[in-house]
Amino acid sequence: MALAEPWHLRSRSRECAATQRPFVAGEPIITALFPDPESSGYLRRDYCLDAWGAIPAAAERPFSSWRTSYAAPGGDKPQVVDREQPEDILRRMVEDDQDHTENTRYILAVMLERKRILRETDTQRTATGILRIYENRKTGEVYIVKDPDIPLSQVDALQQEVLLLLEANSRPPSDPSDEEPLPPPAAAI
Repeated sequence: MALAEPWHLRSRSRECAATQRPFVAGEPIITALFPDPESSGYLRRDYCLDAWGAIPAAAERPFSSWRTSYAAPGGDKPQVVDREQPEDILRRMVEDDQDHTENTRYILAVMLERKRILRETDTQRTATGILRIYENRKTGEVYIVKDPDIPLSQVDALQQEVLLLLEANSRPPSDPSDEEPLPPPAAAI
């Protein structure tokens, strides 16, 4: 089941959400996700440690928060590649948010976590299931991915599907219920 919320969040801020003081490379910061009052999604706010500690107990509680280190953008040159990278595929699938890609999104996120590109920063149990929150270690980009609780008997087939997707460098397979049957071939005259 696709989730109604937009799960792709912006990258980390360059300054503290409370004090507007610019962050320094390597500085420990707190990243927090808050419910967005204008949608059913979330807003990201980054805080310096002093500002985070000074937030009153009665203030709005975040959905999720974690400590990380600030990395200034633009440190690495972008790699030139012909093939779409796994994170690009994950980003597109998260933005498209189609039911039939839920398992693939989860496998891609776990794969990127194992490659140390993403790190799981939090897990939240909601009415719709378990949500895993991942952050790109370099860019700070955040992804919220539903844990589909994949049965062990389906893992091998799903891994093969993801490998084919990466090799083919294409869109995920379409939902079989969306496909229209091909018309019968024209009779030869």
